[in-house]
Amino acid sequence: MAFHEIRFPANLSFGSVGGPERRTEIVALSNGYEERNTPWAHSRRRYDAGLGLRSLDDLADLIAFFEARAGQMHGFRWKDWADFKSCAPSGTPAMDDQILGHGDGVTQVFQLRKAYLSGPASYVRPIAKPVRGTVLVAIAGDAMREAVDWTLDYARGALTFHAAPGAGAEITAGYEFDVPVRFDADRIAVSVASFQAGGMPDVPVLEVRV
Repeated sequence: MAFHEIRFPANLSFGSVGGPERRTEIVALSNGYEERNTPWAHSRRRYDAGLGLRSLDDLADLIAFFEARAGQMHGFRWKDWADFKSCAPSGTPAMDDQILGHGDGVTQVFQLRKAYLSGPASYVRPIAKPVRGTVLVAIAGDAMREAVDWTLDYARGALTFHAAPGAGAEITAGYEFDVPVRFDADRIAVSVASFQAGGMPDVPVLEVRV
């Protein structure tokens, strides 16, 4: 599958419904207890793009985007308005938002990631689609400059330092990011009459692994 490095129109994704999905396998035992397991290390997000449409012009923009992606054929970027920053939704990304790792004097490449913390548990999500112009990076609290000290693969989220950070040095970053997705149907069905009256088409969007 090809991936188009283009974002679904943000004004159309605003108001959409969606979020993370997990897959849990549950086996009920004869004694009433359960065994629970999951084959997924990472969650997968689903959205409904149809709920963000407000006019027939919005519908035309959606159809143009859908046709240019050839339905489910090509992936694209999606802005999840509920979760698109390395910090809290009300905050501004800062260079110390997320810890990417610690230097060892040898490693030069670090993956962008975001940690989700709740009580004693946590989940670390790889970030593959950072947004250009929003990424801030620091080593041991000292700001690093893009192109001078580091480069970033904006299609994979891999951060490469020109010189390996020293042993024990904490690497941190802040950024905005998109979700890599595709349409989860090869068909868009809408009635113009019902749309004008407030009816919305069902346009499922599904996160893809990249």
